[in-house]
Amino acid sequence: MEPIDIGLVVTGGLLVLVILGMRVAFAAGLAGLAGLIWIFWARKDYGADEFAWALTVAVKTAGQVPHSKISSQALSLIPTFILIGYLAYYAGLTRALFEAAKRWLAWVPGGLAVSTIFATAGFAAVSGASVATSAVFARIAIPEMLAIGYDKRFAAGVVAAGGTLASLIPPSAILVIYAIIVEQNVGQLLLAGFIPGAFSALVYGVLIITLAVAIRGAGPAVSGFTWRERFAALPPALPILFVIATIILFVYNPFGNHAWGTPTEGGAIGAFVVFLMAVRRGMRWSEFRNALLETARLSVMIFTIIWGVLIYVRFLGFAGLPGVFADWITSLSLQPMLILVCILLAYAVLGMFMDAIGMLLLTLPVVYPAVMALNGGAFVAAADSAFGMSGPMCAIWFGILVVKMAEFCLITPPIGLNCFAVAGVRDDLSVQDVFRGVIPFFIADAITIALLIAFPAIVLWLPGKV
Repeated sequence: MEPIDIGLVVTGGLLVLVILGMRVAFAAGLAGLAGLIWIFWARKDYGADEFAWALTVAVKTAGQVPHSKISSQALSLIPTFILIGYLAYYAGLTRALFEAAKRWLAWVPGGLAVSTIFATAGFAAVSGASVATSAVFARIAIPEMLAIGYDKRFAAGVVAAGGTLASLIPPSAILVIYAIIVEQNVGQLLLAGFIPGAFSALVYGVLIITLAVAIRGAGPAVSGFTWRERFAALPPALPILFVIATIILFVYNPFGNHAWGTPTEGGAIGAFVVFLMAVRRGMRWSEFRNALLETARLSVMIFTIIWGVLIYVRFLGFAGLPGVFADWITSLSLQPMLILVCILLAYAVLGMFMDAIGMLLLTLPVVYPAVMALNGGAFVAAADSAFGMSGPMCAIWFGILVVKMAEFCLITPPIGLNCFAVAGVRDDLSVQDVFRGVIPFFIADAITIALLIAFPAIVLWLPGKV
C-alpha cells in the first residue's frame, strides 16, 4: 500500500474515533503513532522481523514532536493570555465593563443585550479564553436581562455569542496556535484580529437592535442614567484600555519603527499589570490560587491537544497527504474563491462534531497548503495572485477567516462549548435553550464572514501598517 493510501485510511480511522467520542488529543496521537508504524513497516515490505524496528522508529519519531514544538517561545503566550482573563475577572473588571457599557448603551432598543456584546468584546481584549468569557458574563448579564423581561433563551444566546469574540480579539490563544501551525508571524496575526473582532461585535449589535425593533418587547430599552452616572462608570473600566495598550505596544508600536518587545513579553507584562490591579482591588489568596489553577487546567488541556495532533501531523508529512490534497484542489476547474467558500462551509460542518482548537490543528496541515496554492503560492506577489494579495497577506487573511469559523463552531450544536458553559452556570437554562437562543447569531456570523471575504482590507489594513 502506498503512503498516500495509508494516510487516507488512518485519517478515516481518526474521524471514526472522534465521532465515537474519544478526545481529539488521544485520538490524534493514537492515529499518528499507528500511521507512523504502518508507514515504516511498509517500507520493509511488512517483514515479520521488521515490525519491532518500525515500532522503535515510530515511537522515537513521535516522541520528538512534543518537545520540538512545545518548546516554541510563541506558545508561552497561551498561559499568559489565559491568566490575564482570570485575573481580570477577580479584579472586578468584568463587572466594571458591563456597568459602563450598560450606562452608555442601554437606552437603545435591546440595550442590555447590546451592552453585553460590547462588554464581552472589551473583556475579550484581555482574555484569550472564549468559554471562560461566556461563563463569566452568564453570571453578570443574564440576571439583569431577565429582570427587565428578556426571553431567557435570547439572553443566553447573547452571552454565548458574545463570548466567541475572545477567539478573534487579541489576546487570542487560537490565533497563536494558528500562527505556530502555519509558521506565520504571531504579532501580525494578533494585530489582524483587532478590527475583524470589533467588526463582529458591531454586526452582533446591529442584529440585536434590528430584532428589538422588529419584535416588540424582545429587548426593552433601559433609560434613566444621567450623564454624571455615565461618566462615573468610565474610570473603573479604564484599566482594560491600559492593558490593551500595553499588549499592542509590545506587538506594534504606532509611534515609532519598532515594537517595544515581543508578543510573549507583552503577554507577560499584561498579566503582571492585571495582577497588580487585582491586588489593589482586594483579590484574596484563594481567588489568586483559583486563577492560577484554572489557567493551568486550560493551558494543559490546550497543550495536550497540540501534542497529540502534532504527532498526527508528523505522520501526514510522511504520508504526503498535504501535498496531494493541495495538488487536487488546484486542479479543480472552479473559481478559487468558490473553492475557498466550500472549504469554509466544510469547517462549519466539521465544527458541529469537534472543538475549535482540535478542528484547526487537525485540518490546517492539509488545508492551509491548498489555500496558499490556490492563491499562487507562499511567495506570490499580489498582482499575480488569485485573491489579490501576496502570500504572507493571504496567510493572515485565511487565518482570520478560519478563526472566525472556529468562533462559529463554539455555538453550533451538538458540542458548542460556549452554550454548555452558559447552561452550566445557570440552573434555569438547559443546553437546548441556549442553542435556540444563538440561532439569530448564525446569520450575523454568516454576514461577517461574507464581508471579510468580500473586503479583505478589513483584515489586512492594520497588519499592513507594520
